[in-house]
Amino acid sequence: MRPLCTWLLCMLVTVPVMAAESVLLLHGIARSPRHMQPLETALAQSGFEVINIKYPSTEHSMEDLVEWLQQHVSDRIQATNTPVHVVGYSMGGLLARAWIYRYRPERLGRVVQLVPPNQGSEVADFFKQNWLFRTFYGPAGQQLGTQVDLQKLLGPVDYQLGVLAGNRSIDPFSSWLIPGADDGKVSVHSTRVFGMCDHRVLPVSHTFFPSNAEVHRQTIHFLRQGDFDGLQGGEQ
Repeated sequence: MRPLCTWLLCMLVTVPVMAAESVLLLHGIARSPRHMQPLETALAQSGFEVINIKYPSTEHSMEDLVEWLQQHVSDRIQATNTPVHVVGYSMGGLLARAWIYRYRPERLGRVVQLVPPNQGSEVADFFKQNWLFRTFYGPAGQQLGTQVDLQKLLGPVDYQLGVLAGNRSIDPFSSWLIPGADDGKVSVHSTRVFGMCDHRVLPVSHTFFPSNAEVHRQTIHFLRQGDFDGLQGGEQ
């Protein structure tokens, strides 16, 4: 009989090391990977390999952004042998849906949208004709209103999708434009989409979603389990 220490060493040598699952992070319009850094750190500390990519959110239409994203991530996505999850914040959540619909990765994992305007934003409706808004947010910004039909671009949700919404606002004027509960940019109602697996409302404003610890916890829980944790904070 081999000594216990020898048996343990053999076990350590023969058990294969599993590669970390990947998470593609997509920031919001007029944002950057730096805004997603707190979430990236939380995901990395939980064992995920994070792809926190910068894309030209204010320079192109949503259709062109889908092509840009495919061109810049396809090789890296195809190179991995593990599930590839996607987490998109605000407009990044719409880009995630549109990209998956057109270029669905073979090993697509789970998808989390953070405060996404799945049904459009009344704030974008109000400012759509404003010169400063058009200049700052570009072509994609014109596609974020409630009157724009993006559903053909976004496609149906036929994968594991979790949606986190917020109901706290630091922008009273924008909240005045939005009916019902909102996060200062997007209504809770607008975040919902047919086919989602789970939906949770957190007491967080739109701007601070990527840096909120409970958002991190819920995102990681969904990526691992396929649902949100109902033990702390938030409502369904």
